[in-house]
Amino acid sequence: MTRPLPPDAEPAGPAPAATPSQPPVDASVDPPIDPPIDAPVDPPAGVSPPAFDEVDLRTPAVAPRVTPAPAAPVLVELSPAQARARRRGRLARIAGAVGVLAVTGAVTAAGFVAPIPADVAVAPRTVAVPPAARTFVCAGALSKPAGAGVGNDSAFDPTPVDTLTDVRALSVAGGTQPGGAAPSGTLSLLAGGKALQTLGPVGAAASALRSAGVSGPTIVTVDPVGTVPPRAAAASASLITAGDLRGLAAASCQAPAADQWLVGGSTVLGNSAQLVVANPGATAAQVSVQAFGPSGPVELAGAGQFLVAPGAERALLLEGVAAEQRNIVVNVSAAGGLITAHVQDSRLNGFTPAGVDLVSAGTPPATRQVVGGLVVPSSAIGDPNTAALRLLAPKAGTTARISLLGAQGVVTLPGADRVKLERGAVTDLPLGGLPAGAYTAVIDSGQPVVAAAMITRTGQPGALDPIPTLERAWSAASVPGVDGAVAIPARVDGTVLLAGIGPEPDGSGGPAATGTLRAVGADGGIVAEKKVSLAAGTTVAIPVASLADAGTVAGLDLVLPRTKKATALSWSLLGTVTAADGELVSVLEPVPAAVAPPSVNVRHPRTLGLP
Repeated sequence: MTRPLPPDAEPAGPAPAATPSQPPVDASVDPPIDPPIDAPVDPPAGVSPPAFDEVDLRTPAVAPRVTPAPAAPVLVELSPAQARARRRGRLARIAGAVGVLAVTGAVTAAGFVAPIPADVAVAPRTVAVPPAARTFVCAGALSKPAGAGVGNDSAFDPTPVDTLTDVRALSVAGGTQPGGAAPSGTLSLLAGGKALQTLGPVGAAASALRSAGVSGPTIVTVDPVGTVPPRAAAASASLITAGDLRGLAAASCQAPAADQWLVGGSTVLGNSAQLVVANPGATAAQVSVQAFGPSGPVELAGAGQFLVAPGAERALLLEGVAAEQRNIVVNVSAAGGLITAHVQDSRLNGFTPAGVDLVSAGTPPATRQVVGGLVVPSSAIGDPNTAALRLLAPKAGTTARISLLGAQGVVTLPGADRVKLERGAVTDLPLGGLPAGAYTAVIDSGQPVVAAAMITRTGQPGALDPIPTLERAWSAASVPGVDGAVAIPARVDGTVLLAGIGPEPDGSGGPAATGTLRAVGADGGIVAEKKVSLAAGTTVAIPVASLADAGTVAGLDLVLPRTKKATALSWSLLGTVTAADGELVSVLEPVPAAVAPPSVNVRHPRTLGLP
């Protein structure tokens, strides 16, 4: 029997005889609703269920065209085969989940039961660190005052004579093995370029070089010999015998550093203090300047920070940024590179030159400072042109004990053996009234201080001024008990000043200090040796000419015993030039010998259960 079509139905094509009334369904895809196999499937809303008992399967059925409601789900009837496949998929998924849980539980239980392997101990390996080359920056010629050379009247020329410049460098064989060769090196301009001079190798125990007439700053670079660090020194000098800058300005060349203390100079009327900063590195250095005066830290009137390009130097007139400071101390620090610094200190008494020198960097703040090079003539108390000791406690106020070590022992300075230092205030202590001779100052304090000394020489009156000329030289604090060498510029006569610094607060006590002083020839080699022994608390002066012909000596090298003693040996070099109107002086500090870098222990990173 044939069922009539609804009025809105459309005829459909013939359907296969064995095909169910519903389209085939993929058994691997879960339907939205999982009804029981035998549950009836509800038709869409608005459609009457067909009477299956009245349908003639032999007659092609016409499917009604029905639009189901959007929110109602469509229920699909599954065949028995599809239902069985779905049940098998569910069972497989449940079995897999149970297996994963079982494996996770087994692993967790094994972590509590099985012991964790201990760290494998790896013995460290000792690796030797090779020594590096050393670099020293030598100051250039003295800078002439502003306006020098203007006009044609030589009587008013601040620099009526030429400046004589000289650079001297030396290297000495280091290490404990005899017969070693001196390190090789070069002398070149700070700005770069080819080498001006070459230092060795000559196969001897020492080598030396000299370069005259160089006006700009220079660099001395010395290479190590195998595993032995280079042992070397260099010095530069400017000599002017007339004019506003009359004097000898000599100083040892400096190794670059990130922080330097310059104790010396003045910015009052008639004085000039020019700070010169050099950058021998390959990167720009950001420089910061801090100044201290008699009343405490000085607020600079600009230029407290500036940039120094690689291979260049920059000058700053301190009287322009810290004016009217009778006593001044400058701390120069750098970021981004290592620098060297010095102050060109000059003075005029009216039209009469009153000395010029280079203020070099000394030891950083410490509770004990040692200042050598104090060779003074006889003077009276209150003499304004006598030697003086400059002190500064930069961080905290303290009381400093001053002791002077002379040829016969400790000398007490009447009324000045103890000095109260205010925080950040620069104090000058006159040394008038001392008997003529060589001295070493020992400063012992409760808080860290910096120190330096100034010595003077009175000359003859000038042609246009009845006031006698004056020469001044600054001596920086140094570390005693350290090997080192010092170069002697040409035209300069040298005197070695040695002191035994004992463990007592005044520098006395302890055994004698010993060492070997060696003279380096101008053409290389060791030309003389002298063993020295000093009682603690004493200072002695040894002219270089007593060791060898002064014209043949390029420098000195001091070798100390390997075993440290309670009494340390401190030394410096007094350089002099005899001019027509008086003696010109400078004090050169020795360059400490390089210390071999220690070996380092290298170990593999610690691993869990693995080597």
